[in-house]
Amino acid sequence: MNLDLTNKTALVCGASQGLGLASAKELALLGATIILASRSKEKLKKAITELATAKGQCHTYAAMDLSKPDEVKAAVQALLAQGVIIHVLVNNAGGPPAGPMIDTDVAEIEKAFRTHVITAQVLAQLVVPGMKGAGYGRIINIVSTSVKQPINGLGISNTVRAAVANWAKTLANEISSFGVTVNNVLPGYTNTDRLDYLFSKQAVDQGTDKQNILNKTIASIPAQRLGEPNEFGAAVAFLCSPAAAYINGVNLPVDGGRTGSL
Repeated sequence: MNLDLTNKTALVCGASQGLGLASAKELALLGATIILASRSKEKLKKAITELATAKGQCHTYAAMDLSKPDEVKAAVQALLAQGVIIHVLVNNAGGPPAGPMIDTDVAEIEKAFRTHVITAQVLAQLVVPGMKGAGYGRIINIVSTSVKQPINGLGISNTVRAAVANWAKTLANEISSFGVTVNNVLPGYTNTDRLDYLFSKQAVDQGTDKQNILNKTIASIPAQRLGEPNEFGAAVAFLCSPAAAYINGVNLPVDGGRTGSL
């Protein structure tokens, strides 16, 4: 099985922590050179030290706010102007605020749409020409199992994640003949800071403690445990490899079997 990503460059968004960083680590283990992207330069500087360099890679980072598409465009254009070809794009951004849909401020929906949909479109338009020229490209969108089964209390996320999934499927149908695939990876309950935030909020809303929320959640997962970030990152890295060349336009849950739909 060919999993080698030596001499391939991956731009990983939201990569200073959580699932983004986990994905970047696994891609680096396969030989990819990583460009980490997120808002915080300090977090990026720390994160870059956690990436493998056994294949001689020289990893870099680019600070950008994914909720500001124009800022993202300028940052990536600067990279491309240096002759960088991005073979792998991992679209990932922090989840929007939790809460009932009916109480959601329209401004928060607009911000989430910019962050997750508009920025993904901007990035694709920037990097796909280079992927076509190289005859190799992988676009991975880290979304949510909510694209298959909406999650109560996550109205904004349910809305924008579904939009990203449909955008990705449309794009996959358009560019796969150039050797470029587009896939969505759907994290289930994974041991991250984002999940800790959601459990803490649920505990407050329900008048209980976080451990009780955790216990109920684990009981609902066939695997009877939370996922680990590296397990999720491994799925992302596989889809970016040459071995996954004929996997295109899919939604892949990495959730221990919890999602109730096929």
